[in-house]
Amino acid sequence: MFHATIVPCVRKRSKPASVTVNRHEVKFQEVRLYLVERKMGASRRGFLTQLARSKGFIVDDILSDDITHVVSEDSRASSLWEWLKGCGLKSLSKIQVLHISWFTDSMRAGRPAAVENRHLIQDTLPASPESSTLAPVAAISQYACQRRTSTDNKNKIFTEIIQSGHSFQVERILSSERYQTLKLFTSVFGVGPKTAERWYHMGLRSFSDVLAEPGIQLNRMQQSGFLHYGDISRAVTKAEAQALGNVIDEAVHMITSDCIVALTGGFRRGKEIGHDVDYIVTTSEVGKEECVLLHVINCFKKQGIVLYCDYQPSTFHISKLPCQKYDAMDYFPKCFLILRLEASQVDGGLNCAEGDNRGWRAVRLDLVSPPMDRYAFALLGWTGSTQFDRDLRRFARMEKRMILDNHTLYDKTKGEFLAASTEEDIFAHLGLEYIEPWQRNA
Repeated sequence: MFHATIVPCVRKRSKPASVTVNRHEVKFQEVRLYLVERKMGASRRGFLTQLARSKGFIVDDILSDDITHVVSEDSRASSLWEWLKGCGLKSLSKIQVLHISWFTDSMRAGRPAAVENRHLIQDTLPASPESSTLAPVAAISQYACQRRTSTDNKNKIFTEIIQSGHSFQVERILSSERYQTLKLFTSVFGVGPKTAERWYHMGLRSFSDVLAEPGIQLNRMQQSGFLHYGDISRAVTKAEAQALGNVIDEAVHMITSDCIVALTGGFRRGKEIGHDVDYIVTTSEVGKEECVLLHVINCFKKQGIVLYCDYQPSTFHISKLPCQKYDAMDYFPKCFLILRLEASQVDGGLNCAEGDNRGWRAVRLDLVSPPMDRYAFALLGWTGSTQFDRDLRRFARMEKRMILDNHTLYDKTKGEFLAASTEEDIFAHLGLEYIEPWQRNA
């Protein structure tokens, strides 16, 4: 028999509420912050408060006339100002009411950032004696083509929260068998979502299942994808991308010095790694660009470095323009390749698996060869990012009544095509400030 011992319930005496004491060194006596909990939440506000205090800022838990900077994540100016004006402050006109972006800039700099127009949350309520005179707010555009986005993560202090947090719904999806299987299959060169879905419904769950299934006939691209999977599923470095550029340069300059070889894609946007390499190869002689591309491919084959080659000839014709429906693939001649890249060609060596002593690796390379009069449009489109290009086309259509793609820019109002020899020309036609490639990582 069990003999239960009854332990009397002792209720702990509640402690009186304590006042938070800032034990951090104060470096900026002239700045006193208040973080608005609305839209931010108590836990996040607490985290950001401790972050600011650790960097020497004074952060008060109570809104008072001593505050110099009010920081809010609520971008709805009217509701925020309505709340502030109801707090009974006597010197509201002297307080800087700022968006969280100012706080982010200040934490990154380790000191109070200079207040710019983009930081201000303007009073949109009817004027009153207490209304502050603030400069107009520079609104954040809905279009990525009007925002500068580098590869540098400007929100590292916040993504610490994201990385350490958990979402059970997302984890459930990511850990599901279907998701993991489709992710595995689509990582193979030549296998798209539809094929991966079909294999999954056939009961296949691994590469060995696919390769052993007699009912599956892999096409040439998929065969190469499985054969070189270890290499082409590994990241390509910028040094490897530049090495491929040198190989292309050597090939094109064997026939002409009047040729352009331009690195595009993520590497042109400043990325250090990618999944493949994209280059534009063309010549100033309109009509000769396809010959140049074919010559480059033949040079590769003579060198014995072609592991896979899918050449697609030009289908470009002016009568197809303007394209009323955007197609992901343009009409220019192009070639999708897997090349053998030697370690001796790459500064710093290859990005190979540990223990791989072959001295070479397979790398994915895409080449496109637009006519010179279409070069600027192709360069803009092939540089990306995908979101930047999408919003640039949407801006052209919605704001300017123009049609933009990798081939041309057409003004529907004037009924004419607009010529461009540089990317700057295209931005100018659209009335946009030019954005450098490294700032297009939307």
